[in-house]
Amino acid sequence: MKTYQENIMHQADVCIIGGGFAGTFAAINAARSGVKVVLMQDRPVLGGNASSEIRLYPRGTVIPEDRETGLMNEMEEENIYRNKEINNCIWDSVLLGRVLEEKNIELLTNCTCLGAERVGDKITEIKGWQLTTYQYHTVKAKIFIDCSGDAVLAPLIDAEFMFGSEDKSVFGEDLAPDVGADRELMSMSCLIQTREVDHKVDFVAPDWANYYPDAESLGIPEVKLRHTRDATVGIGGCNLWWMSVGGDGDTIADTEKNRNELLKIAFGVWDYIKNRSGQKLDNWDLEWIGFLPGKRESRRYVGEYILKQQDVIGATEFFDTVAYGGWPLDIHDHRGMHTNDYHAKFYPVEKAYGIPFRSLISKDVKNLMFAGRNLSASRVAMGSTRVMATCGLLGEAVGFGAALCVKYDKSPIEICNEHIKELQDMLLEKGLMLPGKVREIPELSLSAKLNVSDADRQTLFNGVERPRPKCDKVNYIELPLGEDLTFTFDSEKQVNELRIVYDLDYTRESITKYKKIKLFTLRAHMPMGYEPIKVANTIVKDFEVYVDGKLFKKYDNNYYSFVKLPIGLKAKEIKIKFNKTWGYDKARLYSVDVK
Repeated sequence: MKTYQENIMHQADVCIIGGGFAGTFAAINAARSGVKVVLMQDRPVLGGNASSEIRLYPRGTVIPEDRETGLMNEMEEENIYRNKEINNCIWDSVLLGRVLEEKNIELLTNCTCLGAERVGDKITEIKGWQLTTYQYHTVKAKIFIDCSGDAVLAPLIDAEFMFGSEDKSVFGEDLAPDVGADRELMSMSCLIQTREVDHKVDFVAPDWANYYPDAESLGIPEVKLRHTRDATVGIGGCNLWWMSVGGDGDTIADTEKNRNELLKIAFGVWDYIKNRSGQKLDNWDLEWIGFLPGKRESRRYVGEYILKQQDVIGATEFFDTVAYGGWPLDIHDHRGMHTNDYHAKFYPVEKAYGIPFRSLISKDVKNLMFAGRNLSASRVAMGSTRVMATCGLLGEAVGFGAALCVKYDKSPIEICNEHIKELQDMLLEKGLMLPGKVREIPELSLSAKLNVSDADRQTLFNGVERPRPKCDKVNYIELPLGEDLTFTFDSEKQVNELRIVYDLDYTRESITKYKKIKLFTLRAHMPMGYEPIKVANTIVKDFEVYVDGKLFKKYDNNYYSFVKLPIGLKAKEIKIKFNKTWGYDKARLYSVDVK
């Protein structure tokens, strides 16, 4: 008797492979736009390198006022509220919950894409094997999005891709190798997580672990060792990312071999730090070690445009900008622990640079898009775009782009050429930043009278919903708690939606005092003696919305900086009364409007 189906068929508008930030965010945006999505993820959890399986810390722009918003911020604010001790497994549940609540997403976890069919210049279906159910899953769709990191579809459908370094002559990049392309890739890491407890803990390394008798034997510059104790805390310094190997081979085919070597390194490094480094770590315990490597580089697709070093450093202006980056050109040595040189070199990026939609569209497969570190970029440019918060922005863009493909029954490149402004407007409406673009204010808001000064009205309606440090004045308005903001119309108008952007606290001072957590509150567990994170003081917790004087909606425990409220009524007046924040004495508003 058969106890399983040999092949389960799925029909969708959009099929997404990979459930890291890029794939998860793409699936949510597409689903919220009304299209049917199948999300195929080869792991039991979502989040990719940020998940509890790997525990890399998300990174993005280094410029505070350019902080990534949208789904990245939505997920983080949920995590801040629910996960004050920063438990990695609770973070997994935040991502999973967001996907499960979307009725238009069918999630296939533990399901590895192992086959695909291409007819002409289009993909018709993909096939996956689900480890937990022993079943095949075949997905037919109109649009396919590869967010696997490894560009898993590329060899299956014969799509053009890049692998390794290009030399200077290919793209004219001065950070590229001098002569000849090579297959050197950035190394991968398995991390460790340690914790201070209230008693002495011994550590005995396994016999097969590497043995490091002294600091010199670790093969890293002494300057890095100064941060080692902070790193073991999991809150400051680094996170032992320099425990890395594997870039001098094939970061896909050699993954298991590299994983075994990384475990020997990780156990050996902790053995040295704990037992021979001279640090006072008697009460420190090895709480967790990653058995799944965090990967930095493998295949990159060739798209309609290849992003280059010059675009990153010079912030090229693209007509089809749909995301941005701001992390340095961060290129890790392929030798990792096997070199005595610095393991990574950082080249600064002075300002946010745009990433074009064409770099997320396959050059030769008409219904294929991609997002994440497998985007269409040179190896040098990918050194900046590969970080997780940036990958999440790319996912947001292809999710909305796929929804437009379905809406208009057109290919991604046709959307790029004919509907790019609509796509950009969708992203701006979501509260995302696009360099050089401002959000258009709905006509209904512009036609209304507001009970604030002309200067405050201008600030609310300037289309820039974040700090502007180079301006002479702040870019928000503040109202005393207990007061209201009222839209009044000359006659009864159809009001479909209210949209509010509170200050998420770009400085992060009210969320945590710890420098490294301010970047993103998705880190290892909080150690002994550290204060829990908290919701930003500047977010309004308690507010009420009135329609023509009647209470329409009361929020008494809001912890989001971005709020959208469907209204769907005809009215002459919309009033928002701000009662209480999470700690600040005023309501700080970047934008409020109705449409």
